Amino acid sequence: MAAANPMVYRDLVPAFPDPDTWTFAHVLRHHASARPAAICLDHPDQGLTLTYAEALDSAERVASTLYGAGAGQGDRVVIMAANSSELVRSWWGTAVGGLVEVPINTNYEGEFLRHQLAIAKARFAVIDDTFAERWIAIAEHARGIEKFWVIDTGTRDKAIRLLQDNGWQASPWEELEHGPKSDLPTPKPQDLGAIFYTSGTTGPSKGVAMPNSQLYFFAQVVVSLTRLTSEDVYLTTTPLFHGNAQFMAVYPAIVAGGRAVVRPKFSASRWIDHVRDSGVTVTNFVGVMMDFAWKQPPRPDDRDNRLRCVYAAPTAVTILPQFKERFGIEAFVDAFGLTETCAPILSPYGVDRPAGAAGLQAADWFDIKLVDPETDREVPVGEVGELVVRPLVPGICSNGYYNMPEKTVETWRNLWFHTGDALRKDEDGWFYFIDRYKDALRRRGENISSYEVEQAILGHPAVTECAVIGVPADVEAGEDEVLAVIVAAEPVTADELWQFCAGRIPAFAIPRYLRIVDSLPKTPSQKVRKSVLRDNGVTADTHDREP
Repeated sequence: MAAANPMVYRDLVPAFPDPDTWTFAHVLRHHASARPAAICLDHPDQGLTLTYAEALDSAERVASTLYGAGAGQGDRVVIMAANSSELVRSWWGTAVGGLVEVPINTNYEGEFLRHQLAIAKARFAVIDDTFAERWIAIAEHARGIEKFWVIDTGTRDKAIRLLQDNGWQASPWEELEHGPKSDLPTPKPQDLGAIFYTSGTTGPSKGVAMPNSQLYFFAQVVVSLTRLTSEDVYLTTTPLFHGNAQFMAVYPAIVAGGRAVVRPKFSASRWIDHVRDSGVTVTNFVGVMMDFAWKQPPRPDDRDNRLRCVYAAPTAVTILPQFKERFGIEAFVDAFGLTETCAPILSPYGVDRPAGAAGLQAADWFDIKLVDPETDREVPVGEVGELVVRPLVPGICSNGYYNMPEKTVETWRNLWFHTGDALRKDEDGWFYFIDRYKDALRRRGENISSYEVEQAILGHPAVTECAVIGVPADVEAGEDEVLAVIVAAEPVTADELWQFCAGRIPAFAIPRYLRIVDSLPKTPSQKVRKSVLRDNGVTADTHDREP
């Protein structure tokens, strides 16, 4: 029997109540007027801080320069850079100016990079100097880019020359911020604000078309989850080309009128130092980060910090009480959602969750069900089903997949967004993530498309078939190691295949495990039975790249 009144999440109340104000441009202008001298961005590694007034001035100059170079409202601007204040200022410029940000994973090259450019059809790009050669390698597929602005990490002049020699306009990044300001259009909530790419579960990665209102609402979810205020300092150490850092860390801090602290990358050994040094009150963990931080040697001053809340997705529940006690943390919060849907399942602040529970339904904003993936019929409480979602309010979910209408129709069938994720709901309303129906992988905090890895490996002349799956890693929080099972037409060694992958596949996606077999298990319709491969796991004849 289900509980008569299962619990739901009721704490999600927007800081900006009027949906017509749900744009980054409005939020930044509001705080630049209300608290111009307050710090909104802190990048300790660059020794740089920006006040709200300075941030608005920078964003308006960046946008003006883009328009001066020929951009039109709604044009896409690729940003491919490691965490830096220049990346943030470029993003904020596109947002204030009514342009569309297209963040690209800094590990991407070759076919991975070409595919995402083909979807976005961007006209302008902001990149780190170290990535210029990757663009030159796919130059014939990137001629839609009219101009690059290059961030200096030590080789900028060389990178600009290389780009210019290959036919592109290219200038130092500083040109973006140092030009005159011009009149800018006013972005609307329903306008496209960004294209963030999925991991590509059953095919090439898809560009999620996110309107300004959805980007705002995603940030608002985190404001509510973590109880952010203007007094808070939010640290992110994850890559800003991911939504976790951008619209679930930096943007929430801006919505609350607080301070965002950006570090180049996560360091387990220095994490608590970074928290302490910047007066951090809220931060986030993804995947194994919580486990890595916990495994650092305890120090007498671990509790000497201002940290009160951690958003951990997922939360490593077996170490949760000890982690809170060791570092003096008041609350851990969690959520479940996707780039396409925001987070329809949220955990209330300060409420003890059942072990493994992700949260409760945000019932004022989302309609959700667990259904049989074959029939779309709802499954009984307590049974596992596919999570499907639809918004109760306009503008809080994605508009679809950019330039991929067939995939949009397929995923939003029967007027519900189909997540491909298997969850269970208990009688009290708590939802539990069980597994993925689709073949998405996650390794070291990075989403991986099994399809794209398979396609890259199939480029080897000896390989005739390839199936890529995730196998459990030896750390908590649901991370995967990548296993590729390969059928070869001629002799080939694991070392040869790993060498082939280098430069064709991002380093984090190169399979740790390789197994060469005579044939793959298949259904009568000749589809690979990946469930059998998962059941087999890492066998005695599997090669390990990290023995």
